[in-house]
Amino acid sequence: MRVVGRIPHPNIAITLFEYNEKFTIKLEAGPMEQSYKISTEAVRNVADLQKIVDEPFLQECLTHFNAMFLSWKAATDRNLSH
Repeated sequence: MRVVGRIPHPNIAITLFEYNEKFTIKLEAGPMEQSYKISTEAVRNVADLQKIVDEPFLQECLTHFNAMFLSWKAATDRNLSH
């Protein structure tokens, strides 16, 4: 897997990868991670891939990160509290 780009964002680390005829968009916020894969046939190049990562998409990702964090916190509170 090779890094083909990064997209700057104040709250999310966004890295673009290419591997086995697929692009992967990896988003990281704190301990949470999301990844999205798309065929290189569907997206011609990195510039087109970067267009997909628009503000509405990133806002939805932030909502997902919040939900992921709340789920993780609830699970650890339930199972690790003494």
